[in-house]
Amino acid sequence: MKIIDFNLTRDSEFATASARVIFEDCNRPEQRVYIKTPLSFAPGFDANPDAFLVGCLLPALHLGEKRIYIEQAICPFLKEGVGVAMNIFSHWTRFKLKERYTPIKIEAKTREHLVLLDTPRTGMVMSGGMDSLAALRLNRLNYPKGHPGYVKDSFFLHGFDIGGVKERGTKYHVFDRAMDAILKITRDAGTCLIPVYTNIRHLCDERELWLDSFFGAVLAAMAHTFSNRINLMFIGSSYDIPNLHPCGSHPLLDPEYSSYGLRLRHRDYEMSRLEKIRIVSDWDAAFQNFRVCLANVPDRLNCGKCEKCVRTMTELTALGVLHKTRAFVEDEVTQKDIEQFDITIRVRPPFYRPMIPLLRQQGRDDLADTIDRLLKKTNN
Repeated sequence: MKIIDFNLTRDSEFATASARVIFEDCNRPEQRVYIKTPLSFAPGFDANPDAFLVGCLLPALHLGEKRIYIEQAICPFLKEGVGVAMNIFSHWTRFKLKERYTPIKIEAKTREHLVLLDTPRTGMVMSGGMDSLAALRLNRLNYPKGHPGYVKDSFFLHGFDIGGVKERGTKYHVFDRAMDAILKITRDAGTCLIPVYTNIRHLCDERELWLDSFFGAVLAAMAHTFSNRINLMFIGSSYDIPNLHPCGSHPLLDPEYSSYGLRLRHRDYEMSRLEKIRIVSDWDAAFQNFRVCLANVPDRLNCGKCEKCVRTMTELTALGVLHKTRAFVEDEVTQKDIEQFDITIRVRPPFYRPMIPLLRQQGRDDLADTIDRLLKKTNN
């Protein structure tokens, strides 16, 4: 794989960082990948080659490329980290004989000089879901306003779940609606919400690759384009310590995507999802406007029908707070809602098991029995 022809352009609306990606060892057409943001956020935004190395790494490994050649110089600190990340992936995939990821050579010059920010500044990834909202709330509770780790920028990424899958369309109207809801939260928290748009996921949009390996690297790529604005980016955890497993965003992986000038921190993985939901439920602006749904339906922030929505509503029922939020139209979960899903796949059991005793405390033995039965059904 060659990554060449770096550009930073501006039009009437956006600043766009882009590069041309040429595949050398697989039958894929070349593609110009981009990350862009509105002009109002252009200061501190750049076509940083570090961003494109991280963003293109997993497609290169997955598609069997034998090297990554980068036309511009990269940070040696990041180059070392990418080497560590590739060895982590090689270990994780060692039993998948046809898919084991073998570390490949990174052919690029390394930067000798580094310009550090005069004033440290912290950002965080913001999806509007429980992981990112709990991270922002904890930041406000734990960091004094004058501390450099106090989050000042929240980044919401189009091309992640919304607009990430080509066949589902760009769904800009869904993104804009989510932006409106998240703005209510970030304004309450006193942080700047920055929309970012990318097509990096389109390099290889295979679902298993995305979930198991790729999505954290795309978040890191986005962060590096803002390395002249921030020097620390928080990424909320997906799983807690007892349930860590190979995943696209992971406490072993995310820090290895750091450069010397931009640190990435995978945070809050000492906390369970229910603990995070408790934190968010005590913050009204967030609890009335969160977005957990991945269905991205046209008429509602949360569809109330997909597995993620039903699971979250069940968690809220277990905590006795479902009726207190307007983020869902529904205020009741039934056995049939849960029974329609296979709750044993893709490391879902750790989310469901802790609900059982709490549901019984709430007098919802029907839901507790349903979850218990479904988990036992396949010996998970």
